Amino acid sequence: MEMFKTLIVILLSSVLVNNYVLSRFLGICPFLGVSKKINQAVGMGISVTAVMLLATAVTWPIQYLLLDKLGLGYMQTIVFILVIATLVQILELLLKRFSPTLHKGLGVYLPLITTNCAVLGVAINNINDGYNFLESIVSSLGCGLGFLLAMVLFSGLRSRIDESRVPAPFRGLAVTLIAASFISLAFMGFAGVVDALFA
Repeated sequence: MEMFKTLIVILLSSVLVNNYVLSRFLGICPFLGVSKKINQAVGMGISVTAVMLLATAVTWPIQYLLLDKLGLGYMQTIVFILVIATLVQILELLLKRFSPTLHKGLGVYLPLITTNCAVLGVAINNINDGYNFLESIVSSLGCGLGFLLAMVLFSGLRSRIDESRVPAPFRGLAVTLIAASFISLAFMGFAGVVDALFA
């Protein structure tokens, strides 16, 4: 029961409290670039979630069974980047084969998952936080779902902004950044909720 409670806390914290986009400001490039249309935002969110899960499932054993045993912990970042790049290439091939519409919709942003610092940040932070394999997988799932949630919410907000009359000095990137800051502030309200639920 205690393990189940721990996993729920990790999941909810990753989605709401420690959202990688809105509180840690990782993964901002796809957050701002692919959030104009809801279908692209959902596609990117699902793709990033899949890559986060796969990257964690591969990098956690590499860290503990290979790098640490051989005393090569200093190679962590380089090895993790190579693993993530390989996984993204595999995902791109699968999307091109089985979902060409989504592949075309994501366009240049799909290869950007390779350099998405949120994916690398999740893999490294799971190791640094001392999570075991199951906790790392749950944390990655939560971070991916948090990324997806942020993308969908921001996409909805941007569609409302596009339908509104925005004053000339705020059009374009300025109003986009202001809207992103409002969503980030809203998520700060979840800071004590997870602790209060499981106190």
